[in-house]
Amino acid sequence: MSKKRLRPRSAAARGFDAHIAGFLAMVAKAGYAEKTQHDKRRALVPFSLWARDAGISIKVLDEDHVARFLARRLRPRCAYRDPARAALHQFLEYLRNSGIVLPRRSTLPPTELLVRQYLDRLSADRGLCSRSIEVYAPFVRAFVMAQRLPKRIVSVDALAIQRYVVDRCRSRSVSFARLLTAALRSFLRFMFLDGMTKFDLSAAVPPVRRWRFAAVPPLLAPHEVERVISTADRSTPRGRRAFAMLLLLARLGLRAGEIVALELNDICWSAGEIVVRGKGRRHDRLPLLKDVGQALAIYLRDRGSSSSRRVFLRRLAPHVGLSNPTAVCVVAREAMRHAGIQLAGRVGAHVFRHGLATKMIQRGASLAEISQVLRHRSIDSTQLYAKVEFEALRSVALPWPIAEAIP
Repeated sequence: MSKKRLRPRSAAARGFDAHIAGFLAMVAKAGYAEKTQHDKRRALVPFSLWARDAGISIKVLDEDHVARFLARRLRPRCAYRDPARAALHQFLEYLRNSGIVLPRRSTLPPTELLVRQYLDRLSADRGLCSRSIEVYAPFVRAFVMAQRLPKRIVSVDALAIQRYVVDRCRSRSVSFARLLTAALRSFLRFMFLDGMTKFDLSAAVPPVRRWRFAAVPPLLAPHEVERVISTADRSTPRGRRAFAMLLLLARLGLRAGEIVALELNDICWSAGEIVVRGKGRRHDRLPLLKDVGQALAIYLRDRGSSSSRRVFLRRLAPHVGLSNPTAVCVVAREAMRHAGIQLAGRVGAHVFRHGLATKMIQRGASLAEISQVLRHRSIDSTQLYAKVEFEALRSVALPWPIAEAIP
């Protein structure tokens, strides 16, 4: 019986194997589970064999090759959750970051190129932070798509802008309308300054009336705040992370975005201070209270290894910093739900900030002191909290006039 001769592996095959091994090592370092690593390898090995047999060099791989390989397989039940597709695109991105594969060719449509150009201008020239750019982006992208820009840029006039704003703001909140109009004014000024339009159409965006101090902000009473904090299960890593977040919200009045941006170097243990990266690229220092410091220390003790310098990381791999403030708002809503507390409307992490201001007012703090703790730029932003001291307002309220009977 003759033995079957094994074909020696080519240099291209050995190159694929080396890069797959490097990719899997990166995935393991990022904290992916062993099963996930195994699934990714099961997708990459057949892809490398297919590329080798087709004579495709690893240096010229792109999304078209991935699509051609995936088209040969049986379609998964849900293409959006196809693990092989995700693994191949992640592997391709790894090769690009390593300098092995050429940068991706720009295949963006003209509408998206216009949006990207505007967003880059906000970052480079205007100096806006990433959070502000993330807020403006969906409003501008929806407007560009609806008006079919830049192809139909000549059809954009004051009437078209006003119709668009009215249609989009129908049955929406005042806050949504204000954000939409602010984003449109910024984008229309960009188009004018860039020479795309002959006139500055930002003035055509209708103003949105919002009565200041018209409503009392949603807030939690002091005993409700303590009840919400106590719902965190500190026996699990997830619960310890939630407990530290809730204390930062309730004790220091931090915004959700400020918690996301918090880095390890911002905690000054020896000085008992914490550096807060607030709005407008401001860096403020707040005292690191004892219970807040203990909660952070316990959470960081089993935070796990990660190259990210952010304090709070994703629970699932890759273990990097939280992407946006929504994650903190989700933690706050889950804690309130577990505590059995329901507030009118869609509330998030800001209710703890309102609750801290209310507690300070009830203990005799002045508006100037509250403004300093909450880091308001203007005292006008703090005046809203004067409405929440209902008992003090009753003492200065005039009696309701009653008509006296004429004898």
